[in-house]
Amino acid sequence: MTDTVNRGDAATERHLPEDVILRVNHLVKEFPITRGVFFKKKVGAVHAVSDISFQVKRGETLGLVGESGCGKSTTARSVLRLLQPTSGEVLFQGQSENGTIDEAVDVASADRETLRRLRRELQIVFQDPYASLNPRMTVASIVAEPMTVHEIGTQDERLERVKHLLQVVGLSPEHTNRYPHESSGGQRQRIGVARALALNPQFMVLDEPVSALDVSIQAQVLNLMQDLQDEFGLTYLFIAHDLSVVRHISDRVAVMYLGKIAEMTDRDTLYDRPMHPYTHALLSAVPIPDPTIEATRKRIILEGDIPSPSNPPPGCRFNTRCPKAEPGVCDVDEPPLKELEAGHWVSCHFPEVVQVV
Repeated sequence: MTDTVNRGDAATERHLPEDVILRVNHLVKEFPITRGVFFKKKVGAVHAVSDISFQVKRGETLGLVGESGCGKSTTARSVLRLLQPTSGEVLFQGQSENGTIDEAVDVASADRETLRRLRRELQIVFQDPYASLNPRMTVASIVAEPMTVHEIGTQDERLERVKHLLQVVGLSPEHTNRYPHESSGGQRQRIGVARALALNPQFMVLDEPVSALDVSIQAQVLNLMQDLQDEFGLTYLFIAHDLSVVRHISDRVAVMYLGKIAEMTDRDTLYDRPMHPYTHALLSAVPIPDPTIEATRKRIILEGDIPSPSNPPPGCRFNTRCPKAEPGVCDVDEPPLKELEAGHWVSCHFPEVVQVV
């Protein structure tokens, strides 16, 4: 696998169904491992994302879950081309102001000018509200910066929009002259949301937006994101490792393990009828606020450590920790991601519905 993809001068155009806003085809992201001070000889690669495909429908929230290091954030940043994909397509199909569907554009191979235009449609809310805001800039400057970069409106018009956006995310216009350190964690994350909304995007990546916040604030931010989605018709790719949070906000959920999608289906099916052994283990660890039911549940404990993404195991990526793995099958052949039921995709040689509650 090469480190880069052949790029053309113009973006590749594709046709997608009208209800699909984003389609990812065979996305791969590898980070080279080099040796030597001057020549930097490549001796290996970290396989962060390994040939995954999925699509996101217009107006929905797709949750992306998994353990730390499974490739969730790398996938999201590759989709937005904050990281250059090693290979694959990321087809984005926007919608114009008059309601017509635009031609799909491959974000992964878009030229500089096309990518600049796409930045107005694709935005991200970062995980750490303490690190994602410039401490030397006022809140007004932070929220207005995207509009300044894209030369939208006059200075007075941008200031009025900043005040409006702060009200939309639940902050007072008085915050405009404050600095990030004068705000709490929840307020900082709201500022980050206001900045992401400044350009009227259609698709937003929410990269664990509540993991750094207190539990009492998490629900407020999640409810805010749902209200904004309804008000502005936004589409979300929501990344988290907390399955209870994902269940609250997502319409569909994709479970990742070691750079691969293990299972993907709608929210209720995943939580009520999971088929992949890894999903079974994840759901068994989610606490239930009923002591009687909690006392009768059987916790699935996975043995062994997660393999290194620089040297993934042959066959199924999960076979080294899977309680159902069969020698000669799971450690030899990699299971494809198959649609076993309508809308229920599973990558497993021996899928089985298990009641985890």
